[in-house]
Amino acid sequence: MTTMVSPLPNDPDLEVKVKKALERVSENIHISANEPSLAVYRLQEHVRRALPPTVSRRKHVIDLHTQLQGACYDVEYAVGAVRTMNDASDQFTSIQEMLRSAIFHRQQLKYEQTRKKQREPSMYKRFSSHLTSMDLPDLPDLPDAFRETASRVESALQHARNSYEERVTKKGDSKESDDLDSREEDP
Repeated sequence: MTTMVSPLPNDPDLEVKVKKALERVSENIHISANEPSLAVYRLQEHVRRALPPTVSRRKHVIDLHTQLQGACYDVEYAVGAVRTMNDASDQFTSIQEMLRSAIFHRQQLKYEQTRKKQREPSMYKRFSSHLTSMDLPDLPDLPDAFRETASRVESALQHARNSYEERVTKKGDSKESDDLDSREEDP
């Protein structure tokens, strides 16, 4: 059984219409077949453009997060330190009172030292005060020699005393002057 196909009419207008329709169908099939690859190409192009800036921004955000976390730890540590300082206020008050007491005792010691200096003249002052009031006998061979020697000793002692007092006033209350005072008071 063979079927017979009827011959198509030879109509040029119909042929043009069929060709156009077939071209459109072919074009649509071609577009439908290539559409997924075109979509993938567009996606790939978008990823290539957008991915590097996105990665760099993400890295920057992670770095900022790390810095922020470090700053938060620092702030927590500082807050803890301030809280412990508040707890240590009793110790600070005690230290302050001890410092006041130490300053007061130091002032008392200085006052006692100055009173002691005023009450007890040094050995040199005692010696020089006796020299002027001492009456030396007149000796026939050297009548003026002893008096001249006594006045020289007295002037040398006076000069030494003046230079010492100038050094003490220049140095103020330094440790060296305290040491010198204690040496002078020992004899």
